[in-house]
Amino acid sequence: MLWGSAGVLTLGFLVALQIVAYRLGIPGPITTQAREVVHAPKSGFLLYASLALTMVVLSRRQRLIALGTAIGIDLVFLLVRWATGTYPDEGHPFGNGALWVILGCGIIALTRRTGPERLLMLKGVGLGLLLVTGRKTGDTWLLITSKTRPVVLDPYVAMADHALGNPSWLAGRLLRASGPVGEHALDYVYAQLAVAAVCVALYQLRHVAAERRFPRHHLVRTFLLIGVLGPAVYMIYPVVGPMFAYGPEGGPWAVADLWPDTLPPVATPYAMPFDGITPRNCMPSLHTAWATTIYIHSRRGPRALRLAGTFWLIATLAATLAFGWHYGVDLIAGVVFAYTVEAALRTYDRGWDRAGLRLVGYGTVVFAVLLASYRFLPMEMAAYPWLFAPLLLLAMASVVHGYRRTTRLWEARIPAPRTEPQPEPAV
Repeated sequence: MLWGSAGVLTLGFLVALQIVAYRLGIPGPITTQAREVVHAPKSGFLLYASLALTMVVLSRRQRLIALGTAIGIDLVFLLVRWATGTYPDEGHPFGNGALWVILGCGIIALTRRTGPERLLMLKGVGLGLLLVTGRKTGDTWLLITSKTRPVVLDPYVAMADHALGNPSWLAGRLLRASGPVGEHALDYVYAQLAVAAVCVALYQLRHVAAERRFPRHHLVRTFLLIGVLGPAVYMIYPVVGPMFAYGPEGGPWAVADLWPDTLPPVATPYAMPFDGITPRNCMPSLHTAWATTIYIHSRRGPRALRLAGTFWLIATLAATLAFGWHYGVDLIAGVVFAYTVEAALRTYDRGWDRAGLRLVGYGTVVFAVLLASYRFLPMEMAAYPWLFAPLLLLAMASVVHGYRRTTRLWEARIPAPRTEPQPEPAV
């Protein structure tokens, strides 16, 4: 019933978003996903990562068949595009095969499987499609924010960011000094965040095929919920980022061409009009939230996975600042947002435990206070950085500490399995 209800709600949400997108004259998530059955996908890596999630329910032999079939279909697509001269100018020339195999697994589950086996395979297909659909839903949300929010609050956030020393300006200059190698490395890390998440999720779901069931909590749940809730905050607090509001990408809409060489002057902020194209997707930084979630879930893995989770978090933070896509205060809000969503899911799994409810309530309050302070106290934050910078960092650290303390208490209460005395063999 839970999976069925989730499926119905997801379908209803997608249909509603498709209708809104149609009325705004932009492509919706269902339309863009349906196109990738034949047209070149935006991210072939993401489609193969989604196929990997689907294959956690298959046996080793079935996985080899599924992967080989996906690669074979992609080779056919490549040959056809080469023969017809329709090689894509944008996106990736591969990935259609992975989507075809995912859909094929769904058809096989409905027509060739019964009972628990059908349900398990449908769960795997749903998990893979949710990752793909979540990406398409996010793209549609970004277009909606640009069409429905004509003014942005960047001057407020830029003033509040003075409390942290405007780290995006410093990171932008450091990235420029690193040359093309640093730029390409950070761009790859930033763009392939979902693939990194799948790597951690595959470790968590490695026993699904053997145990014939999914674990109660895993990374994909938090990843998708962040993607659903985050864009709602974009609509409340529209921000385009320093690259656009204070940099060359903003064109005539920018305050001035200041990023990353000249810090914005301390001046009374105002809501400024902006174009109808640039997404208002800065507050909070969802890339930071997702990278934080990868870090959290990698803590229970082997050493290599923990190191990879730490690297991806640090590199993502560096990329969001260095490319001018986020302010420093966006990142703090993103970390608080991630820990609060993670705490909410774990609290739900425990039947709304009182300690968990306190943690979720506290994280929600801290997140709301952060957004309110950026909006209503930016001049004070710019004037007294020695006061507000420690307060911002302490607020974030308090949520992280509260999460770690609460989860350790939960784990300490789990009773260790008792070993029953075994009868001695008769002599």
